[in-house]
Amino acid sequence: MKSDQYVTVAREGVHESEINRSRFLCSLAPAATEQEAQQFIARIRKEHPTATHNCFAYVIGADASVQKASDDGEPGGTAGVPMLQMLMRRDIRYAVAVVTRYYGGVKLGAGGLIRAYGGVVGEALDELGTLTRRRYRLATVTVDHQRAGKTQNDLRSTGRTVVDLRYGAAVEIEVALPEADLPAFEAWLADSTAGSATLTLGGETYAS
Repeated sequence: MKSDQYVTVAREGVHESEINRSRFLCSLAPAATEQEAQQFIARIRKEHPTATHNCFAYVIGADASVQKASDDGEPGGTAGVPMLQMLMRRDIRYAVAVVTRYYGGVKLGAGGLIRAYGGVVGEALDELGTLTRRRYRLATVTVDHQRAGKTQNDLRSTGRTVVDLRYGAAVEIEVALPEADLPAFEAWLADSTAGSATLTLGGETYAS
């Protein structure tokens, strides 16, 4: 069962927190693929070569099919896992978090580390903001040139999302529709174009 929507990070950014003299910097970014997530982690590590730890967590896939976390030398389960849990608790997908720690001389203990690593990810999400992306079905409406302008206007005035326009022998208007709207849309299209338009269903996409 595919998710009808997911939440992701609005933009790349960094949030810093100081806990018992240790500096925790949470770098967050959207990541479309696991490779993108790993490239981001490598980049942050390069930016902070003298940090005590660069722990990470990422979730890829609308259904969270890929989940990875690393404690990077912190006691097992005290860093990467709470970071991942925070992403999952917030329904975050297609995103990567790296928490860079500069040790300040005061030990936090396992409970303190779990709170610090999970907490700084939550704070970064609050600060950078999130986007909800919904699942849409792409559909191509093909109409003749005479009707194309009116059909486009009708689509927009009824709140449909026009993704693309292609002009050839006929005009192809690509729209993104929630799956549940398809039957009603087909009926509306037949009615508004007096049955002269054809509808071809395409793949799926996620959009804000």
